[in-house]
This record gives sequence, structure tokens and C-alpha cells, in this order.
Amino acid sequence: MKLNVHFSPAQTDELYFSGKTSVVIDVLRATTTIVTALFNGAREVIPVNSIEFAMKVSGNAFGGQTLLGGERNTKKIEGFQLGNSPFEYSHEVVAGKSIILFTTNGSKAIVKAKFSENLYVCSFQNIQSVAQHLAELNKDVEIMCAGRVGSFCIDDTICAGKLVTEIQKLKEDVELTDSSKASVVLSKSYGKSIQKILAECEHGKLLIENGFEQDIAYCAKLGGMEIIPYFTGGMVKILSKPRNNEFHG
Repeated sequence: MKLNVHFSPAQTDELYFSGKTSVVIDVLRATTTIVTALFNGAREVIPVNSIEFAMKVSGNAFGGQTLLGGERNTKKIEGFQLGNSPFEYSHEVVAGKSIILFTTNGSKAIVKAKFSENLYVCSFQNIQSVAQHLAELNKDVEIMCAGRVGSFCIDDTICAGKLVTEIQKLKEDVELTDSSKASVVLSKSYGKSIQKILAECEHGKLLIENGFEQDIAYCAKLGGMEIIPYFTGGMVKILSKPRNNEFHG
């Protein structure tokens, strides 16, 4: 079993992922929001790579059962019901709904990896469940950090390193690429205080400047959501059911 980490989607094209098992990570905040929405009862999340496509898809959806969510440069998009803060995706708001999601980095990364044979969504909250599933699957894994506008982000890379470490705990003879080894080193160096590093990284500082300080603490939580979001047919759905109906933070 070989684990490879991509520090941003800019390093690869769509066809690279064909037939592969892949994981997308965007800690601040898309994959954390997706995990939260599904855990809180959303029927599915449909990631898109443009605002125009989000509007087009929503126009073809059933009225009242679909919500437009996402952000552009941290801010909620005009005409969208929801932004990209996980706090907006409560059980009361999203239960039974389909969510069309556009974000500056995360939704685009998922769409880029759409040709994967298996494609999962990971955040700190569901990292153990994803690691357990991947260890049992026993396939080579491509872990893609969404980064920020095509650039490296330490927050996503630390989460990737943590995922690699969790898989290593569960499975012997795991082979790591150089990028995977680097992500593990960063995770061990900075991962002891996840909230601190999220608050101090470039993306975290931008979120705090725009009033999303609570999101930093939320996105830094380790564990608590035992679900595996799985991309299939253009949608992200739950592969395994949660034990409870809602995560209260």
C-alpha cells in the first residue's frame, strides 16, 4: 500500500486520478463543512467548480429541497443561501436537503479528482474513520490537499500527514512517497496544537480577519464524526452511517 500526498491540485490534471483511490482535504473549510453537512443529515453535497455551474444545477433541481452553499474569498456569494462556515450547516437547515457547493479551493479539488475509482472527503473530524476504511481497502492512495488558490497550505498538509500516520498505525508495510514523509514530519512538528497552527497559517489569518474565528476552533477538532463521505455520480454521500443524528460541536 503506497501513500502519496499532493500539496495542491495545481500539480496534477484530472486524468491523473483515473482509476485511483483518492482523498481530498480542505480543512479551512470545504471538507470540514461537507463532513458536517452530511453528518447533520444532508442528503448529498454536489461540489462544482464554478459559480455559474452552481446556479445552472440549482435551476434544474427540485424547489425547496436544494440549497446553494459556498464562498468566494471567504465571503458568502450573492444569491446563495449558505456560505462556507460549518456552523451554517446545522441539522435544522440541511436535513434531507441536497447542497450544491462552490468554494474557492475545496469543491474545485474534488471535481478535479472526479475520475478516481474511489474518492473520499477528509477533515480532522472524520480522519480516523477515513484511515480505517483506507487501511481495509488496501489500495494505493492519492491524498490531495486543496491548498489555497493553487498554492501550498500548511493546514491541509498537516491533516494529510495525520491521515498518513493514522493509516500507518492500522497497517504494516505502508510505503510513503517523499511528499507523504514530508507531510508526516510537518504533522508531528505542528500537529500537537492544531487550533494554534490553523489560527496562525495564512488562510486562518484571513478567516479571522473576516470574522470567522469560531470556525478555526471548529475545524481544528479531532474526531467526533464517524462518517466516510464518498464521491459517486457527481455527488458526495455518506458511505457509512453515523452513530448519532447530529454533531453538536
